[in-house]
Formats: sequence, structure tokens, C-alpha cells
Amino acid sequence: MTVAKADNVLNPIEKGAAVTRQELVFGQLAEALMDRCKDGFTLTLSGEDSQFTRFNRARIRQTGTVSDGSLTLSVMQAERTAAGTVPFVGEFETDWPRLEATLTDLQTLVPQLPVDPFVVLPTGSATSRTVNRGATLGVDAIAALLTPVQTLDFTGIYASGLIFRGYADSAGQRHWFESTSHSLDFSLFDAQNRAVKGTVAGSEWHQGKFLDKITQAKHQLTLMARPAKTIDRGQYRTYLAPTAVAELLAMFSWGGVGEADLQQGNSAFNLLRQGKRQLSDKFTLQENFQQANMPRFNSYGEVAPPQLPIIQRGQLVNSLVSSRSAKEYQTPSNYASRGEYLRAPEILPGSLAADQVLSGLERGLYLSNLHYLNWSDHPNGRVTGMTRYACFWVEKGEIVAPIENLRFDESLYHCFGDGLIDLTNFQETIPDIDTYDRRSLGDSCVPGILVDNFTYTL
Repeated sequence: MTVAKADNVLNPIEKGAAVTRQELVFGQLAEALMDRCKDGFTLTLSGEDSQFTRFNRARIRQTGTVSDGSLTLSVMQAERTAAGTVPFVGEFETDWPRLEATLTDLQTLVPQLPVDPFVVLPTGSATSRTVNRGATLGVDAIAALLTPVQTLDFTGIYASGLIFRGYADSAGQRHWFESTSHSLDFSLFDAQNRAVKGTVAGSEWHQGKFLDKITQAKHQLTLMARPAKTIDRGQYRTYLAPTAVAELLAMFSWGGVGEADLQQGNSAFNLLRQGKRQLSDKFTLQENFQQANMPRFNSYGEVAPPQLPIIQRGQLVNSLVSSRSAKEYQTPSNYASRGEYLRAPEILPGSLAADQVLSGLERGLYLSNLHYLNWSDHPNGRVTGMTRYACFWVEKGEIVAPIENLRFDESLYHCFGDGLIDLTNFQETIPDIDTYDRRSLGDSCVPGILVDNFTYTL
């Protein structure tokens, strides 16, 4: 792995860190724009060279590769801006004519657009290059990894390969990020079609890690075979495993800790900022790019600090402030993305050991996963959703039965506030494995949490 940290100086290409075709062509396009465009501009690139393999009943059912990319060009004149997107092939002779034609169209269009008083113009000279080279599995190796699950109903998708992001602008800023990584999102099913879910992800394949996940899933599937227990609506002590915590954490980026949402009254944490509600002093949330598979630069070419505290010991100490919000609300920017969402979130651990989780729960619910989350009372931070996959009823510190899916409705002020008993002393890295438009980057580093009187409504 070769990594060049982002600074406000040029980071030269390191010895041994070979330049990919995509990076070379992106640089050529940026230089051509500098020669051709006398207006302000930004150019961003998002793309991948990926292999996808789908499994069903422990067999490879479909496999193939995807090479895809898109360039987004924004042109600024005074306080007006226009943007357009074109495909990125990775060949200058093909990509430049399309980009040049888009530039011509945008230069014609932008004078006709209304003034945007909060447009962020390119400034500075920050340059960075981050290259994370990993080792992924070829088709033959993928077939070999299926050996341990031949007797299981194993279903899932393996995605791997190169993901790249680029940024260039008229001020001379240049940023490049690329990462070779993999993710295996799988489920094990039993004869009654009950499922247990697992995920293996990273930059290097570790067979031992995969086998541990399979062993854990097999054990949970055995527990799922017990007669299910019906749970009445009410409040129960609940343990949320790291994967479930990551789902709750995602709500912090949706009308949560962004400065624009706070200023406009659209945030679940306005009451926290106003001092009318509190979170537990055991709860600390930060952005930590040192542990995340995510570029530090944003769509303005700005480089976020390696770490940024958001909530410290229950107190909101920073919101995510983009440079656009900084102009609009006269508050310093911390170089958040334009959407002001968490890009590299980490919840710091507590003191609850793994072998104390069930005894600490004593009697209540063990939740492995959540889904279908939404706000039920946004101003008060209330979230509703469903339990999913391997969730269990616990008596006297032991798992006794699986449960049918339940709906919950609870406030983040309770989960991470007065109801928070403890967080685990271990964290898990939960990768973003979405592939809707393209393979996603990013992950969350989170512990499990033990919560008292968690509310279930159905």
C-alpha cells in the first residue's frame, strides 16, 4: 500500500506507485481544460473497474466485469455556475471531444442562469494523491472459497476491483484517490427460509476471517431453528450489534449534524445544540479519515482534517460545515461535503467486553441488524424501523429463542442518551457495500451498544 497524505503542497508521485491509465488520462483532461477554459471550472471523476460474482446455493451463478466512469464539469462565471456530466472511457482521444463539447455548451448556458450568491469558487493549491493497492480474488480463487460452504444454502454477491476518484480545478488544485478492495455480502438460509447475514470486506482477502464469519453465521442459524418467541409491544433492554448501530448512525447524516439543516431547523439535533436535550457522556462521535476507505477531498477540492470531533462526551462540539454553508451562514468551514453528511464516522468504544454482552443484557432483545429506518418524529430525533435477520430473545444472560421481525420507534436522544447503559470495548468496521449507481466507498467504525427500555411498537 502506498499512501500520500493530503497537504497544501504538491505531493510527488511516489516511487513504486504506478500511475493507472485512469489517473493519467484524468490529468491530461485537466491540463486540456486549463488551456481551453478561461473561466473558473471544477472537474470531478468517479469510476471503477470491478468484478461482480453472484452466488446461489453455494454455486457461482453469474460473473462479469464492469468498467465505468463519469466526469462532471462545472463552469463558473462571476456568481453563476452550470454543470454537465459525460461518460469517462479512460482514453483521451475519446473523452476529450465529449468534454470539450460539454464545455462549449456550459459556457453558452452559464450567462443565462440566475446569480447564486453562495457559489464556491476554486481557490488554493491543495494537491493530494492517495493510492491503496490491495489484492482481490480472481474467478478461480472465488470458486475455491466456496469449498467451506458446499453443504450450506449460501447466497450472496462478491464485488472487487479498483475504485477511483479525481478532482481538478482552474485554480490548480489536483486530487487523486484510488483503492483496490473487495466486499462479500452473503446470507445463509435454512430449510424454513430463515436467514443469517454476514459481510467480509477489505483490501486483502483473509480466508481465516471469512471462515470465522461463516462459523458465526452457522451458529446463529442453529439458534434460529428454535421455536420463535412472540414479543409483546413495550420497552425492553436491548443490545444492538455494531451492524445495527451503523444503521442508526446513518440517520445522523439525514437531517442530523449538517450545518445547513441545523440553521434551517431541519435537524434532529437542534434541541441538542440549544441545550434542551442531552446525550450520554459515554457517547463520542468523530470523523476519522485515518481509518476510512474514503478520500479526504470533497467536490470543492478542499481537504478535510484527518479527524474532526462532532459529539464529545454527549456535547455537540462541531457540525459538518461545507464552504457553501460557511458563506451563507457566516460560520467557518471544516471542509465537509456539499451534502454535509458523515464521510468517515467513528463512534468511540466503551467498556462492555464481548463476553459480557449477554450477561449485561440479562433479559431482553439481541439485535443483529436493522432496516427500513425513517424518521417518525424528526424534531425530537425519533427513528422507526424494523429488526432483521438474526435477532433473539435473551433470558438469564442466554439466547433462548429467535423472534419474529419487530417494529421499533425510539429517539436517538434515548439510544445515545439517557437509555445508553454502555458501549462495547471493541469496534467493527462496517463497509458501505451499495452498488446502485456504482460501488460505494466509505465505512463506519462502531461498537455495539446496550440500551435500557428500548421501545417496540408492533
